[in-house]
Amino acid sequence: MNSNFILISLLALTLTACAGKPKDDPSTTQTAQSMYQQAKEVLDNGLYNRAIELLGAVESRYPFGPLARQVQLDLIYAHYQAGDVPKALAGIDRFIRLNPNHPELDYVYYMRGLSNLKADENTLHEVLGIDRADRDLASTRQAFDDFKTLVSSFPQSKYAPEAKKRMLTIKNTLARYELSVADYYMRRGAYLAAANRGKYIVEFYRDSPHIEKALEIMVESYDKLGLTKLKEDTYQVLMLNFPQNDKF
Repeated sequence: MNSNFILISLLALTLTACAGKPKDDPSTTQTAQSMYQQAKEVLDNGLYNRAIELLGAVESRYPFGPLARQVQLDLIYAHYQAGDVPKALAGIDRFIRLNPNHPELDYVYYMRGLSNLKADENTLHEVLGIDRADRDLASTRQAFDDFKTLVSSFPQSKYAPEAKKRMLTIKNTLARYELSVADYYMRRGAYLAAANRGKYIVEFYRDSPHIEKALEIMVESYDKLGLTKLKEDTYQVLMLNFPQNDKF
């Protein structure tokens, strides 16, 4: 067979193969767009579990498409609204790691704060409503750090004002939690532990409405421990800041 004929045949096959795989296939883009639009409508209607399925299908089929980042953001929101906090947080951490300069990173940190708050919802109800102090609000503390990162890194963000409000609420919540733990220790005669919790509130939550009660616990604890000087000093601080106090 003529060698020139072979080369021409191979060249024709190569050109045919290339023609079958255009760089930008409009039908592919349209399919991704239509799939996403359907998922977005479901999400907007509050059908979060169904939206997760549809968004997941888009992400699986078009992981590197132009809609990939938006799909990931929508999945974070859908998982949060569906109550699947671990998956929401996993999606958030992955997004931050892979997109450190994304223009909507402020939103991602905001969602991280909300997700960490939701993670501790059940614990909060238990600790503040039931006589126990063996739980720690680690996720709530992390939520405070998330909102703090948002406010400090994105001060002009539209989410910053709400983040500041959340930080104040969290501080009061944590102070109340510490006070519940201090009460728990007082009722069980663990006076040193109770005093230390009260001192922690005074040192780290000065603007909370629980300072007066914390000082009362410290005075009573020091009295039970026979620490007269600490008791008197703390009592003076109590009366200086709350002259109407009639606990003692």
